[in-house]
Order: sequence, then structure tokens, then C-alpha cells
Amino acid sequence: MNATSTRPDIGDAFPGHALETPDGGSVSIADFAGKPAVLFFYPKDNTPGCTNEAKDFSALKPEFDKAGIALLGVSKDPAKSHVKFIEKQELTVPLASDTAPDSGKDGLAEALGIWTEKNMYGRTYMGMERTTFLMKGDGTIAQVWRKVKVKGHAEAVLEAAKALD
Repeated sequence: MNATSTRPDIGDAFPGHALETPDGGSVSIADFAGKPAVLFFYPKDNTPGCTNEAKDFSALKPEFDKAGIALLGVSKDPAKSHVKFIEKQELTVPLASDTAPDSGKDGLAEALGIWTEKNMYGRTYMGMERTTFLMKGDGTIAQVWRKVKVKGHAEAVLEAAKALD
């Protein structure tokens, strides 16, 4: 990581934590070795902003596929929730759960510094900071979008991913 930050940034290696897939399997950045990858982290399944973001990435998935760019959405929701989210919203983008079940270890969001304290209506709680990472084929971070605004985001990520050298 860069000396000025406790959060991985451009040029840093992306952490190798395993994530649970809705089918009970697992996925990690190592599974995308040799090809660029986009991981978008969102707070909660079936909430308005997260639904719009997942639908936007789903709509563009054929273009990501054509460009040879892996795509994965990640939240702290359990795999069962992802299954319902995918079915209800007719998503085509793959999702994974950053739950670190019974491991006693922090998950990927903690390692990335995006599991943060939030405040809504005077209530403080821990939650996911909407963040997207674009990785090169060697697993290093090429670009980071923090505190993402959903409108137009998937399109901007696709353009950046296509521009990777």
C-alpha cells in the first residue's frame, strides 16, 4: 500500500481474499489472473441505489465480456440474499458475498478500508462505502472510484476499462 494511505490505491496489489458466490463456491482476484477485472462494492441488495447500479452493470455486461474484462459485484449480504436479488431484478452481473463466515478474520471490505462508519438520521453504524476497483491483468489496481454516485458510473468504468493498456 502507499505510505500515505492505509487503503490500497492505484498501483497497489489487490488483496486476495476469497468471497462466497451465490452457488456456494468462492471467487477471488486470483481467479481473474491475466485479464482486467472490475469489482464494484455496494451497500445492500434490493435498495434503490444498489439496484440501479447492479442493473447498469448488468446492462453493460456484454460489452465488458466483449472487451475481456471480468465483472463482479460485492456486498456484505449473504449468498441467499444475492440469489433473491439476482432473480427479482433479473441481473446478469455476477455477485459475491464478503462475509468472512466464522473465520475470525476481517473481510475484503475491511482490507480495502471501505467498511466504514456511516451516519443516517442521527444513527451511527458500520456500512459499505460504495466503491469500484479496476484491476489490471496482473492484479494491481489501475483505478479506484470512491463514494460512487450511481448515475453514469457503469458507463464511466467501462470506458476506463477499455482504455487500459
